[in-house]
Amino acid sequence: MTTTDLSQPSIELTKTLIARPSVTPDDRGCQDIMSERLQRLGFQCEQLDCGGVQNLWATWGSSGPMLVFAGHTDVVPSGPPEHWESDPFEPTIRGDYLFGRGAADMKSSLAAMIVATERLLADAPPPCGQIGFLITSDEEGPAEHGTRYVVEELQKRGVDIDWCIVGEPSSSDVLGDTIKNGRRGSINARLVIKGKQGHVAYPHLADNPMHRAFAALDALTKVAWDQGNDHFDATSLQFSNIQSGTGASNVIPGELVADFNLRFSTEITADQIKERCENLLREHAIDFEITWRLSGNPFLTQPGALVSACQDSILEHTGVTTELSTGGGTSDGRFIATTGCQIVELGVVNRSIHQRNEHVLISDIPRLTAIYQAVMHRLLAD
Repeated sequence: MTTTDLSQPSIELTKTLIARPSVTPDDRGCQDIMSERLQRLGFQCEQLDCGGVQNLWATWGSSGPMLVFAGHTDVVPSGPPEHWESDPFEPTIRGDYLFGRGAADMKSSLAAMIVATERLLADAPPPCGQIGFLITSDEEGPAEHGTRYVVEELQKRGVDIDWCIVGEPSSSDVLGDTIKNGRRGSINARLVIKGKQGHVAYPHLADNPMHRAFAALDALTKVAWDQGNDHFDATSLQFSNIQSGTGASNVIPGELVADFNLRFSTEITADQIKERCENLLREHAIDFEITWRLSGNPFLTQPGALVSACQDSILEHTGVTTELSTGGGTSDGRFIATTGCQIVELGVVNRSIHQRNEHVLISDIPRLTAIYQAVMHRLLAD
């Protein structure tokens, strides 16, 4: 059994949030809990809801540099509860860990942000600057009406964000060993290669799109898009789905549909990817249609005030030397990065996220709280 004091406010708040089954995009009152506590501290809280998505924008202070905490209250579906060792929405302690959907991704971070802010504002003198919270219920879903929408609204208002900490679970093995100071871009494509349906016994009367497709698809996988750089791995393409045929063994299909994704570095643009793909497909003399969906461009925060404040705070409270990383999937940081602010992702260990029996090391919750408070102190102290 853990020796950590379970009555610590950040642990209690994490448990309260886990108990809300906030499967995307349903917030289930999580933002109300956060807003109530922030209002007690003097925050101005505003709901910027859009398209059935709840978004909280809260600010403290009216002048000076602004540090924003960003995160999401929504979680991915738990799957069948009987596949878990305990109810996914009943926070459960076993040994040194707290189990429940959202424990790591990212309700422990949300709790740590709130309690860290409460503690900072209880100290004297007050911080010199502004503190913001940008919380959405649409990070795990389409991400169309959440952080993207709020950032666009804030830019219309002329709100300037200097630093942003996204509470995504960034750590790999122990708390603070990794923070994300950037992310690769992500672009998706659906490719339809057209043929002519017919009987397999009369191939001269048909045009098999699979026969035409394979060489072209193989060529796409072998393109050397770039070599990456000091901050990003080389751009890579991966096919996720290929579909063709009617299910009958005697019918030549009329089309083949292939889905693929590229995670790309700052060495290439989305438009360059599109152009190179389409030129290669034309070289293979196939009849095709392709639709593109850009999930986000790559972004990078160079070492500076925010990165240093995070690294120093982690070292102070854990003794861990932090590595910077741009790996992994996308996050809402891609939308906030368009403001030009310095942005990092700093949270708990990510090994159990989106899995059954998702969990967080209980002692990491108050430690993360202390790290967040130390970062605010370093950036906003007089």
